[in-house]
Amino acid sequence: MHTDHAARGPVLRVGITSVASCLPELAVTSQHLQEQISTASGLRLPARMLERVTGIVSRRAAAEGEYASTLAVRAARTALLRAGLAPYDVDLLVFASATRDMAEPATAHVVQAELGSRAHALDVTNACNSFVNGIDTARAMILAGRARRALVVTGETPSRAVRHAPSGPGQLRDGFAGYTFGDAGAAVVLEAVEQGGILDVDTETHSEHWRVGGIFGGGSRHPRGDEHTYFRGDGTELREVFEKIGTSVLDRMRLRTGLDWGDFRYVLVHQVTVPYLERFVELTGIPRDRLVVTVPELGNMASATLGVQLDRVHGRLLPGDRVLFVGLGGGVSLMTMVWEKA
Repeated sequence: MHTDHAARGPVLRVGITSVASCLPELAVTSQHLQEQISTASGLRLPARMLERVTGIVSRRAAAEGEYASTLAVRAARTALLRAGLAPYDVDLLVFASATRDMAEPATAHVVQAELGSRAHALDVTNACNSFVNGIDTARAMILAGRARRALVVTGETPSRAVRHAPSGPGQLRDGFAGYTFGDAGAAVVLEAVEQGGILDVDTETHSEHWRVGGIFGGGSRHPRGDEHTYFRGDGTELREVFEKIGTSVLDRMRLRTGLDWGDFRYVLVHQVTVPYLERFVELTGIPRDRLVVTVPELGNMASATLGVQLDRVHGRLLPGDRVLFVGLGGGVSLMTMVWEKA
């Protein structure tokens, strides 16, 4: 039975103390993916259509025998190694992902079994905001005295939900957003810090748009049947929804914290396509030199996107450097998190 460890004294700040990510070795170019689709469906597609429309040149794909938990475990082991920790040093393990190994049990248990730890383990899922939601959940549990040190992991394999043989132009359009997907894993260690840490979190949710995109199989609505296991969604409609919602969550964060774009060393943004990212920059005014651009080479990595971006720049950060996380997720939800390196 898990023992509830109360914190010794007040915990005022919780920070990210270790970061890691994992990319599958298999790289799939947009050209190769388009050839696969054309061969399987018989559709004649314009030359380099996928690359021209999305700006994505390549993405990674999990190989046979690799799962969401596989990528999460690899990232977790690296994060623990970098922190000088053993699996038993963690008393909370959160698997936070849009994809998972199975409907039941929680994939967190698969990850924990591979790591060999005994932490309280649970899943958190909220589309492409899952990983940031998982970090926020773990932070709240540490602040509440329910945990001392948390390991938050994600393993995203959305490429498994891509329809490679659409029956016609209608199915191609219906699942086109899925052709942006790339697979990846990420992990962070969270614990109490004396300085810096996670300074601010905000969310905004517009759940009336939940039908715009998703994988609708595996639940009580469509428990069985391959048709519902493919990603379906209108990328243009989803983009219009986010534009209609606007930048209010970012405006509130800036007003509340008194921080401007120049106060952040990096701004990590969920990235779906290159045109989508360019439109985001246009609407928000975030300087391009603050962004960590991953989408052309890695595609839309679902909730692992921000974790991979953080891992790429973490070694460059100095104490006091601030990073802004901006999450955009189907459902739909927006999220901001301000973190300062201790």
